[in-house]
Amino acid sequence: MLNIFFLGLVSFFTDLSTEMVYPLIPLYLAVAFGATPALIGLIEGISESLASLLKVYSGYISDRFQKKKALAFSGYAASLFYKIALVFATSWVGILGARVIDKIGKGIRTAPRDVLVSDSIDPAHMGKAFGLHKSLDKAGAALGILITYFLLKSAPGDFEYKKFFLFSMIPAVLALCMFLFIKEKIDARPDRPKKYFRENFQFNRLDARLKTYLLVVLLFTLGNSSNAFLLLKAKAVGFTEVSVILLYFIYNVTASAFAMPFGKQSDKIGRKRLLVCGYLTFTVVYAGFAYAGSQPFLTAMFALYGLHTAMITGVERALVAEIAPKELKGTMLGLHATIAGIALLPASVITGLLWNWYGATVPFLFGALMSLLAAVILILFLKPPKNIAN
Repeated sequence: MLNIFFLGLVSFFTDLSTEMVYPLIPLYLAVAFGATPALIGLIEGISESLASLLKVYSGYISDRFQKKKALAFSGYAASLFYKIALVFATSWVGILGARVIDKIGKGIRTAPRDVLVSDSIDPAHMGKAFGLHKSLDKAGAALGILITYFLLKSAPGDFEYKKFFLFSMIPAVLALCMFLFIKEKIDARPDRPKKYFRENFQFNRLDARLKTYLLVVLLFTLGNSSNAFLLLKAKAVGFTEVSVILLYFIYNVTASAFAMPFGKQSDKIGRKRLLVCGYLTFTVVYAGFAYAGSQPFLTAMFALYGLHTAMITGVERALVAEIAPKELKGTMLGLHATIAGIALLPASVITGLLWNWYGATVPFLFGALMSLLAAVILILFLKPPKNIAN
């Protein structure tokens, strides 16, 4: 578990750095460059989708060459360059470029990091391991948001965004230092992929459960647009730019507090039950966002959204790691992340356009419907495994 703890600290400091900045991006785009919801959706969608193409290849490289730690380090280093790019951005195009750098880094690091987590724990405690990692990840995010909240609240006059972007680089450097304590398990198994990616990867030969779940991820993500829209909705209900950030803090604290308990629970009752509960919770949350008209109600929805994240994020990675072919674990974890990331482009664009055309209610109802559909497919078509928890 020590290895997982240091991997969690890497994510803790990286998310501390990133989430100090992330809640400010839609506000910065709107204030500095006059960006509309549709443009914000386009920026978020493009950055997520372009970078997500790397995730499956990064996972494949980690399987083939067994350089998981080096790949993860290079991906986390991109978080530092992201902040530098934000400082020098002079238009929304520059912000888009910075976001792409950040997401490329995430695309490179996600699969090898998840393989490092799964290699560091007994399979019987996979949910607990991913839950611990996600808990530290979200704790860092919550602290970063809290720092941003107090700095914004105490800032006299116009907030100096670029100085704050510089300040956010400190925890990004600390995250890279944590790699000094991480040990990599070199798997000498003879069955790791030797062929080129397209020769080795044959989707029709994958486990039916894995294909079913990847379809579920695609459908769910089409309705799960960027969190920037949640912050815009809060502002529309009457929250100030500063108090909106506090709502995002509530979401991350809730996700951090419950990620490990839900992960441990999935080891006992099965991944599938937790995932279904998570998708149904998302349905309730997005339906709530669609009709939210009061600040107390919206605050409760942000807390419930944190519960959804705690139920889903670590548990789905544990599920993929368990049912993926052993020699393609990194590739499948990367493919899972790639599918979710690519779907964010149409998801964010659809949400932005629906918001512009029909207001805030319709896009959130669309997201609730897609999540409900994902839950139904999971219930009906994901076959129970013989020997592992799902």
